[in-house]
Amino acid sequence: MNGPGLTAHDAARRLDEVGPNELARARGTSAWKILARQFAGALVALLIGATALSFALGETADGIAISVILVVNALVGFFQEYRAERTMHALRALTAPKARVVRDGMTMVIPAREVVPGDRLLLEAGEIVAADARLLEAHALATQEAALTGESAQVDKATAPVAEDAPLAERRDRVFMGTHVTRGTGEAEVIATGMQTEIGRIAHLLASAVDEATPLQVRLARVGRVLLVACLGVVLVVALVGLLRGQSALEVLVASVSLAVAAVPEGLTAIVTIALAIGVQRMAGRNVLVRRLPSVETLGCTTVICTDKTGTLTTGVMTVRELWGPDHRALLDAAAACCDAELGPEGKDGIGDTTELAILAAAARRGIVRAEIEASRPRVAVVPFDADTRVMEVTRGDGKTYVKGALEVLVAMAGEAGASVSAAVEHAEAMAAHGLRVLAVGVREGERPLALLGLIGIADPPRSEAVQAIRAARDAGVGVVMITGDHPATASAIAQELGIVPRGGDERGLVHARATPADKLRIVREWKARGAVVAMTGDGVNDAPALREASIGIAMGRTGTEVTREASDMVLADDNFASIVAAVREGRAIFDNIRKALVYLLAGNVAELMVMLAAAVVGLPVPLLPLQILWINLVTDGLPALALVMDPPESDVLRQPPRRSHEPLLGGAQWRTILWTGALQAVVVLGVFVWALEERDLGEARNLAFTTLVFGELLRAFSARSPTRSFWEVGAFTNVTLLAVVGFSLLLQTGLSYAPFSQELFHMGPMPLADGFLALALGLVPVTALELGKLVGRRRRGSAPSGGAA
Repeated sequence: MNGPGLTAHDAARRLDEVGPNELARARGTSAWKILARQFAGALVALLIGATALSFALGETADGIAISVILVVNALVGFFQEYRAERTMHALRALTAPKARVVRDGMTMVIPAREVVPGDRLLLEAGEIVAADARLLEAHALATQEAALTGESAQVDKATAPVAEDAPLAERRDRVFMGTHVTRGTGEAEVIATGMQTEIGRIAHLLASAVDEATPLQVRLARVGRVLLVACLGVVLVVALVGLLRGQSALEVLVASVSLAVAAVPEGLTAIVTIALAIGVQRMAGRNVLVRRLPSVETLGCTTVICTDKTGTLTTGVMTVRELWGPDHRALLDAAAACCDAELGPEGKDGIGDTTELAILAAAARRGIVRAEIEASRPRVAVVPFDADTRVMEVTRGDGKTYVKGALEVLVAMAGEAGASVSAAVEHAEAMAAHGLRVLAVGVREGERPLALLGLIGIADPPRSEAVQAIRAARDAGVGVVMITGDHPATASAIAQELGIVPRGGDERGLVHARATPADKLRIVREWKARGAVVAMTGDGVNDAPALREASIGIAMGRTGTEVTREASDMVLADDNFASIVAAVREGRAIFDNIRKALVYLLAGNVAELMVMLAAAVVGLPVPLLPLQILWINLVTDGLPALALVMDPPESDVLRQPPRRSHEPLLGGAQWRTILWTGALQAVVVLGVFVWALEERDLGEARNLAFTTLVFGELLRAFSARSPTRSFWEVGAFTNVTLLAVVGFSLLLQTGLSYAPFSQELFHMGPMPLADGFLALALGLVPVTALELGKLVGRRRRGSAPSGGAA
């Protein structure tokens, strides 16, 4: 033991000076604030305004219907965001609750929060390190630092001083708060506590990382602002025309409410939420678990994936990848005879050093079992591995001493027998250049020199599916950047093997080795500054700040820490890079489906607005009542729009480049489709309304106009599935839900005219059979025109339709 440690008085004084050894508790966002946030935005403002007007004018049914929509959307958003407020709590759970220290010359166990700089920590296998400390003694000591460095191999510790500016993974003379002691014992002097520790610095970085609105949220906000301005403009025009015509204030208000209801796509927020929820289900089938709904679409416009190496691009399990020597079986037998680890059932998992587990697994595949070695050649003496000597020796009952460790140490012990020393050095250099961790193995009999049996090359191998996934990402226009805490040679070898960079190619910007948490955060910020939409994967605490900063953070489900999962937007259930690429495909499909549903909904709103506006300008009676318009927006348009967001992805969706981050949800082509489709629908509806006014009373004219508009909207849904391909080319039965919804809604609309309750609610009477056929025939006009327009447009371009449901 190195001295008596601090006195109780000194420890108390230092605790007052530096504060408790714990991470600062960030003040979280209150539940009420999260709930209030759900009612922000232009679209919600429109709905709130329409609700208030409806109640003010006694249109209670309208007001209740819109209120229900507002509440449901708010609750969905609230529960999605509330779960994101637990990251700092997870960080605190990593720290040790107790610590063994030496004070006043005695060993004592104290709460970890009371550890102060200068304390002497006592360490042994199985404990969590309570603070950052410099080693005073180390006896076969090793720690697992994956939470900080992201690398799965345990780190052997020694007391030899290391430079202060050495990478974290190379500071073998120190132990760090929140890491685990996996082997041996030691004593260390505390040099940092609380927020001054390495994990505390990560907490600082995590607090500095910025959550930004997703591209979809930005685009929807832009659409909402356009609709708000358009709605206010049309309402003002109608109000002014009404007043100039001498209408009463009440009549003007009724017309204004009708227009407000017509202008607002009440089902839009629900449609988007459900579209994202469908995406969540589809991604779950791809082993991607979504924590925040808007991130579903964000993945679809990702341009760069910054990925951790260990466990994501690689298997995360150390494996023997190369053997060198004259007799591979003798080599593995000697190596297994010099191991302390225990392999699990069927050669999987196990307890002990990850390098030894890799050796035992390779030996087991050749029929060499450590338990049989122990039974036939029991141990006589053991010299455990030490970071200073860099070898391990086990003497057994057969009189032989089995040795494994650093090649240069075994070379010094070896004679001329066994594998050629010069050849071994040459092969060891070649193995290291390929990113392998090289172990030399030898055997000594009695006083004879050591016989070098050969070399074992160990590494965490690439996942077989990762190579294909990286190629698919590149074909989709998505760059892949590898960030790792591992050695540069290892990182380079894996990057070339995976195809991230060509053999001997330039790795700058694509491969980052020995990366610290601050480096990862910087790399993500640099890509974002270039305009990239960045996805970041990770599993350790060291990845959490970068995950929070990225456009979309993706945590590992199997190997990831709770901190990383809480900081993420998505979790990979299988820790597999290929699952990310599959999710990119789903994300792109979701955007396409939201866009087509939005175009479909807004074309209907434009039709309603034009009908109401034209009637007001020419002095006709109100063609549609507020509740009829609300029925169209929520049921007639809403149900087909829901079916549209269930469309399967196009077959060529991953052969298209990513969308630009500033590309609007509705561009020029979409607005042109909305306007001319809405105008065509309005002309048909207004025409039949004017004709009916001359032949029938106002109620019957409204009934015919209402039904014609509904039939036209429902049938137009078939054309909305693709802007370039006809309904039959898309495939009538690739979206059976849409067929069922349209059929059901046609019957439901017909039934409204005959049910006493709906007759009273919608102010309509029974519709003659002839009028029903007339409405159906007129409803076919817009969808027919749209389908013919696709054929004409294609003929002008001289091209065939692209894509197809996958």
